Amino acid sequence: MKRSVTTTSRTRRTTRHARVRARVMGTASCPRLSVFRSHKGVIAQLIDDEAKKTLAYVASAKLKSEPVEGKTGKTALSFQVGKVIAVLAEKKGVTKVVFDRGGYAYHGRVAAIADGARAGGLKF
Repeated sequence: MKRSVTTTSRTRRTTRHARVRARVMGTASCPRLSVFRSHKGVIAQLIDDEAKKTLAYVASAKLKSEPVEGKTGKTALSFQVGKVIAVLAEKKGVTKVVFDRGGYAYHGRVAAIADGARAGGLKF
C-alpha cells in the first residue's frame, strides 16, 4: 500500500531546523544567533541554550530601511538587522556566536544577516 504523505515547505523547514538544532547549541560566552524569516521581514535572536534565555532580539519591523551598497529592499533591511544584533551582542560582551540559519537556505536575506553581523564585529 502506498503511503499518503503530503509535506509542505513549512514542515520540511522545521525538519531541517530540528536536524541542525540537534548539533548547534549556544552558551553564555558563545550564544546561538537564530534567524527567522517571514514574508514581510526577518528576526534575529541571540540565545543562551544552557540558561534558556534570549540575550538580544532584533526584528526588521522595528528598523527603518537605510540604503546599503549592493543590496536593496528586504535584503538591505536584513543586513541592518545583522549589524544591530552585533551591536547588542557587543554591549552584552559577546564577540563569538554560533549561526543557526533556522532551516532556511544560506542565501539572500539569511546570508545578509550573517554578513551584517560580521560587518558589526561578530565572529562565527
